[in-house]
Amino acid sequence: MITIQNITKSFGGNILFKDAGFKLNRKERIGLVGRNGHGKTTLFNIIAGYETQDKGNIKIPKNYRIGYVRQQIDFKEDTILKEGIIGLNHNEKDSVWKVEKILTGLGFSQRDFNKSPYKFSGGFQIRLNLAKTLLSEPDLLLLDEPTNYLDITSIRWIEKFLNNWPRELILITHDRSFMDKVITCTVGIHRKKMRKIQGNTEKYYYQIAAEEEIYEKTRQNDERKRQEIQLFITRFRAKARLGGLVQSRVKTLEKQDKKDKLESITTLEFSFREKPVKCRYVIRAENISFGYDKNNPLIKNLDFSLTPNEKICIVGGNGKGKTTLLKILAKVLKQQEGKMTYNSNAQIGFYEQTNILSLNPERSVMEEILYADKETDQQIARNIAGAMMFEQDAALKKIRILSGGEKARVILGKLLVTPLNLLLLDEPTNHLDMDSAGALLAALDDFNGAVIMATHNEMFLNAIAQKLIVFRDEKVFLFNGTYADFLEKGGWNDEETGGEKANFKKITETQTEKIGKKELRKLRSDILAEKIETTKPIQKKIALLEEEINTAEKKIALINNQIIEASKKGEGPKLAKLSQETGLCRQIIDAQFKEYEQSTYRLEKAEEKYTKRLAELEGL
Repeated sequence: MITIQNITKSFGGNILFKDAGFKLNRKERIGLVGRNGHGKTTLFNIIAGYETQDKGNIKIPKNYRIGYVRQQIDFKEDTILKEGIIGLNHNEKDSVWKVEKILTGLGFSQRDFNKSPYKFSGGFQIRLNLAKTLLSEPDLLLLDEPTNYLDITSIRWIEKFLNNWPRELILITHDRSFMDKVITCTVGIHRKKMRKIQGNTEKYYYQIAAEEEIYEKTRQNDERKRQEIQLFITRFRAKARLGGLVQSRVKTLEKQDKKDKLESITTLEFSFREKPVKCRYVIRAENISFGYDKNNPLIKNLDFSLTPNEKICIVGGNGKGKTTLLKILAKVLKQQEGKMTYNSNAQIGFYEQTNILSLNPERSVMEEILYADKETDQQIARNIAGAMMFEQDAALKKIRILSGGEKARVILGKLLVTPLNLLLLDEPTNHLDMDSAGALLAALDDFNGAVIMATHNEMFLNAIAQKLIVFRDEKVFLFNGTYADFLEKGGWNDEETGGEKANFKKITETQTEKIGKKELRKLRSDILAEKIETTKPIQKKIALLEEEINTAEKKIALINNQIIEASKKGEGPKLAKLSQETGLCRQIIDAQFKEYEQSTYRLEKAEEKYTKRLAELEGL
């Protein structure tokens, strides 16, 4: 158990928290929430002993071990596996299986185990630090934005791992859905105080909002009563016969505590400027392929199209090609094969993880926003800076002194300057706090243009995605459905748990197990049954669409005959009405053709997949 008592911490006159604290009890898993810059990471550094509070006490039991995943990279061994073993406790140095299990859960393959840690990206190096911390099995685990460095399958793995964590945990993350699935309590840093409640973030925010509403109503009521008493004193002070009543009210006024008005808290609120575009497709990708190694392409034969108001999310493991695909769509890279077609009026806004490096460190926030578009004036730039929480003098801050989260807000501000109809976003929530991420989600939901976004945040996936581009099993494909549909139809289960399909794949790839004719027939029967189950609904859908298109075309032919007759008779109003009906029918046919095209593509891909599996089975 840890007790934090009345601690105060400030930087350069900015008070982060004052006389604040809470207790961490045995086996509690706490979610720490608060806006960027309000002291969450500072509190972690104080608990871990890397910083000291200005005043107050922190009581930590003797021999209590704290595990904190640091950003610094300092590896001592020449392989991933050996470096992971360093994390094991002294009495478990032979438990290599534990190291392999956690490394695998965090996205390392067995081929990676014998590679040098320095051959991996910064994100994977942080994962290795995380693995070592988990393996050390501390009494308290401090996790600061762990999902920033994890892909979806690793996030889902660590979610299960943390739910089974037998000791204490404090977690900071912008991913609210991830936090709520893991924690038992919420601690918020709010108005320079710390507040702990049992339950998830929804309960915490509801309780804070309700209490502040009651406080404000009570303050207003007290203020009204004070004014009434003051008015009575002023009016009757000179009247001797009312002296007793006046003095009574003076004493009442002196005893009454005056509640201060709650300081207004700036909330990130914004919306993307829209440039309307009328077209069938904003982008169309036809059989595009790309790879830094031509023998092992990241993207192969990808087909998809994006309509003007459609929102597609890109999902998959780190290093699989999500960012590369976005760069191709943003014209930063060129596909090596296939064809990319853009509507001539497409206005693209691209947010990429490394874009903060493109900011000029000597410019101010306002200057960066101002220079993003030549038609922007200073007032618009200042308004957008204010929307990004850089109000008044804060808009004049130099980029070089900003935090990662503040720089991310500047990049978002630059996107707000120009009217857009297509947003390409690469992990946009990574440097945002929970409130800012919520504001971004609302803005994307309100945006009437098209969006393609790479994200591992399941709250965004559930709220935004109408379709998915999925990187899985060394392939990339379009999933024509929501994220909930994707999970319902198998999702990541095969990768995470190694189900029957994964076992079958392992047999067909390695061909190390000899199976008898009876087992072979059963496997073939299972594949055929699965094929029928998968393709039959698609075939029904195609047949229904063909019938609907045929009916609509017959209706148009009938209306055309009526138009000819009305034209001959000079029936103007009827002609106008019939023309509207024709236009409506053609819109319906266009939508049906689009759905027909997508369904046909899905059927072809499904049949191709099962044909390949049957061929692999025949080779056993």
